[in-house]
Amino acid sequence: MIGRLHHLAIDCPDPLRLAEFYAAVLGKPITYRSDDWVVVADNDRTSGLAFQRAADHSPPRWPDPAQPQQMHLDVMVDDVDAAGAAVIALGARHLSGAVYADPAGHPFCLIPRPGWAPPVNP
Repeated sequence: MIGRLHHLAIDCPDPLRLAEFYAAVLGKPITYRSDDWVVVADNDRTSGLAFQRAADHSPPRWPDPAQPQQMHLDVMVDDVDAAGAAVIALGARHLSGAVYADPAGHPFCLIPRPGWAPPVNP
């Protein structure tokens, strides 16, 4: 195992509004809130859905590939550099910083494991 799912990040124009919607749909609390990032999860120590402000957001039109889905995975890792090398070995492509593209081109982020989370690979 290279990492553990941290959050599924969803681009949107109003993170709080969309988080409140999914919190109600899923019966889960909002566990983190800032102007540009809101998280819905079981608690503040578990993975969940993250809503990320995208100022120029243009909603997807399913299944129109001209307006594709706009989500990406955040993968929690113990060591971002080691995980980066490991995902590249699996066929990922480095985009910038801790952002990579999977073999089909979908972006995902390698996120350093927060102190509250148990080690990914103990």
